[in-house]
Amino acid sequence: MALPAPQGRRSSAFIRLLRHGFTQPSAAGLLLDAPELAPVRDDSVLLEALGATADPDLALLGLVRLVEAQDPDDQQELLSTVVAAKPLRDRLLGVLGASEALGDHLARHPHDWRSLVTYESADLHPGTPEFEESLAEGIWGERGADRPRADALRAAYRRCLLGIAARDVCGTTDVAETAAELADLATATVRAALEISREEQPGDAAVCRLSVIGMGKCGGRELNYVSDVDVIFVAEPKEGVEEAAALRSATRIAARMMRVCSDITAEGTIWPVDANLRPEGRNGPLVRTLGSHLAYYQRWAKTWEFQALLKARPMAGDPELGRAYVDALSPMVWQAAERDNFVADVRQMRRRVVENIPADRVDRELKLGPGGLRDVEFAVQLLQLVHGRSDATLRSATTLEALGALAAGGYVGRQDAAALDAAYRFLRTLEHRIQLYRMRRTHLMPENDADLRRLARSLGMRTEAVDTLRREWKWHAREVRRIHEKLFYRPLLDAVAHLDPGETRLSAKAAGHRLEALGYADPVAALRHLEALASGVTRKAAIQRTLLPVLLSWFADSADPDAGLLNFRKVSDALGKTPWYLRLLRDEGAAAENLARVLSAGRLAPDLLLRAPEAVALLGAPDGLRPRGRAALEQEVLAAVGRADGAEAAVAAARGVRRRELFRTAAADLIGAYGTEGSPAEKDHGSAIDVVGSAVSDLTAATLAGALRAAVREQWGDTLPTRFTVIGVGRFGGHELSYGSDADVLFVHEPREGADEQEAAKAARAVADEMRRLLQLPSADPPLPIDADLRPEGRSGPLVRTLASYAAYYRRWSLVWEAQALLRAEPVAGDAGLGQRFLDLIDPLRYPVEGLGEDAIREIRRLKARMESERLPRGADPTTHTKLGRGGLSDVEWTVQLLQMRHGWCVPGLRTTRTREALAAAHAAGLVGTEEAQTLDEAWVLAARVRNAVMLVRGRPGDTFPVDGRELAAVGRYLGYEEGHVGEMLDDYRRITRRARGVVEELFYEG
Repeated sequence: MALPAPQGRRSSAFIRLLRHGFTQPSAAGLLLDAPELAPVRDDSVLLEALGATADPDLALLGLVRLVEAQDPDDQQELLSTVVAAKPLRDRLLGVLGASEALGDHLARHPHDWRSLVTYESADLHPGTPEFEESLAEGIWGERGADRPRADALRAAYRRCLLGIAARDVCGTTDVAETAAELADLATATVRAALEISREEQPGDAAVCRLSVIGMGKCGGRELNYVSDVDVIFVAEPKEGVEEAAALRSATRIAARMMRVCSDITAEGTIWPVDANLRPEGRNGPLVRTLGSHLAYYQRWAKTWEFQALLKARPMAGDPELGRAYVDALSPMVWQAAERDNFVADVRQMRRRVVENIPADRVDRELKLGPGGLRDVEFAVQLLQLVHGRSDATLRSATTLEALGALAAGGYVGRQDAAALDAAYRFLRTLEHRIQLYRMRRTHLMPENDADLRRLARSLGMRTEAVDTLRREWKWHAREVRRIHEKLFYRPLLDAVAHLDPGETRLSAKAAGHRLEALGYADPVAALRHLEALASGVTRKAAIQRTLLPVLLSWFADSADPDAGLLNFRKVSDALGKTPWYLRLLRDEGAAAENLARVLSAGRLAPDLLLRAPEAVALLGAPDGLRPRGRAALEQEVLAAVGRADGAEAAVAAARGVRRRELFRTAAADLIGAYGTEGSPAEKDHGSAIDVVGSAVSDLTAATLAGALRAAVREQWGDTLPTRFTVIGVGRFGGHELSYGSDADVLFVHEPREGADEQEAAKAARAVADEMRRLLQLPSADPPLPIDADLRPEGRSGPLVRTLASYAAYYRRWSLVWEAQALLRAEPVAGDAGLGQRFLDLIDPLRYPVEGLGEDAIREIRRLKARMESERLPRGADPTTHTKLGRGGLSDVEWTVQLLQMRHGWCVPGLRTTRTREALAAAHAAGLVGTEEAQTLDEAWVLAARVRNAVMLVRGRPGDTFPVDGRELAAVGRYLGYEEGHVGEMLDDYRRITRRARGVVEELFYEG
């Protein structure tokens, strides 16, 4: 109970303590007045550090107890170190504020605080040989020399636990790393306990080989702070020893090892070692031979026992025997799904666990209750056991690793996997912090506000901490339960597919042969997808059986038919209950073929589609694949922004429009590429690349317009105190954006008449910052980075300037490269009049009267040469780098831009932001010959198409051809090359860009 507030001169100290998170400031004040803290009583650093802990009152009490427990000579060292060394201070106080139990340990072992210094070293983290040597020193070395081995082990265990807890509460390790370290500490502890047992019973140790198999969370390296350590013992007699005698000796060693860990001594206990997962459980022998284990699992084991063996790993004792055990039983684990009633058994076991939770606890259970950790674990394990039969990547003993592998393999949707991952991490963190407080085994959420407050603060929640914690917990629990039911109760996958429109069912073997013949790399996975799509007697399944034969052939016509089928299954899962979806594919032949082409041509378009599957309708609409103009896009975006509640929701709506329109553009691009005929090296794809560049640029401009409207409306309503415009530069201003391009911009403002200039400038900066923030918010939608580094003075200069400031800068300070950058400047959002006046301002710079002087020309050439030598990534092939390589985008653009700056003042056609238009105008004006212009244009278009192809195929931007063979083949298919002709594609690229480089040498460096 808090003491009354002190009166008089100490009231300010009382308030100060409250502000630092103390709930009992009177008691805290008394503790701070303790004589032991006199050297640091007035140190604000210490108070700040205490206020940052989960429980400042507990941390202060623990610190006082620790200082009191020191020898007088050591007190000053401790306090000085705490005040002067921030990392140690944070670790020590973090532990003291989160764990009453570890505070008690430090009070009993006051010198162990020094371990928080040594355990910062990565070499001493659990799992390293150095760590085990350190633990052994605490048991058999000087620290453990004068006490019983079991006591020494407990003290050493808690000392090591201090380091793990310190890194955990300070955020140095995440929850998965913490769980792994706890498992590694348990492993080292079991090994030490086994060594103690052998030391005490040398006669038994001499006649048997004994291995300890880690199971459960310890086996999966995802242990809690306080948990039983599940094990199984396997033994073999040494040469010449009778089996029965060896097993008796092994049993005595195993039993003693369990007691070393479990018994309560003067140092307390560590944790129980639980061997009940062994064959026959408590009724079976504690130790068996490997042959006995195999005989049991082959004949008697139940489904849950194979599920438990998912996490088996050799942990201690004879390593060769441990590996033999796991190697012998692993095949049985991955055949378990073939057992009769396998899935029903797993589901029934999960239901039984929930039913056995007491009614008054079910809503507080983090582990066993609905929406708890077990829901995640059972769903992941069921999917592992079903799909892991043929996919070895799923065979991880760790839940989060297995979940990641399931997502990567397409067995779980990415969004569902991410939600489960986040929820599992959150729930495990709650479980860890609850147990850490008193080192008690519990999985129940506390009920009183003090415990909840400490728990919330340990997670970084400060404002309305208890309510925030409850909301997040309930939200994650709902997500877990929703996804668990979706995955856990998914119908079983039979290894058979319906491939004919009729009633014929192919055997798994026959279907596999057909898929192999079509070029599917993983026909087993394809069979699973086909069965999921086409099994059953519903109308939906019948339509799918009609569609699948031809869809399989269309998928097989791509570089990655497996991805096409997987993506089709995902889209079908998402739209399976939508009545128009299958009718569209059945009745609109073009829609089905278009979908097959899009889904099998790479990652970008399917990823976009899977985030908004309803966009499938675009593939069958008459004008569905025709990019929309900027005016129509901006109108839709602004309308969506106007309907939204708040700026973040508004920009989310704008980004949703952008996602759909990016899919429209990408789909049209891919379908057009598949339909192109003729020799790849001789095609003129300029029109297609212009359409893509304009479409993506218009879409980016409309999105920025929406973000600008949202940012202004949030704080100023309809009218900003200054006119504001966004100028697109670089590829953005040139209408040449690729799928993965940033939006290069300049921000310009001009105070309205009568407005205060400082307020106007502040408002403009706030709008620019808010636009960037809103567009960078984490989202499932594709990112849209805004890059304003081409502004005057670059990153060092103000983000936003007035028009007059731009004029002053360009008049006095502008460099030739800045004038060159302005060649592709064009207003893209905001006040149109201000944007036009900005163009009027910069036209004399980018198109200087009488052209460029010789000094300026030499400077541009020098900058280009420097860029070629310094900016090409290390190890990149200059003959295939699309941006900075020989004859690539940069070569062509700098050549055209030099012509623009030299002749734009007298050749109106050169006054354009578009590279190809400017090149055509230069040719029309006689500045570039016909052959030279065609060579440059061909190289520029090809390099731009390769960049787009890489983004379409890989789902992330890149300036070089992919290294992966399948991805490289997909790029080739986009460019029009048939399977097996990627070498020809690379040769063509090098030939075309080599010729372009020759023209660049002539026009740019010599002309």
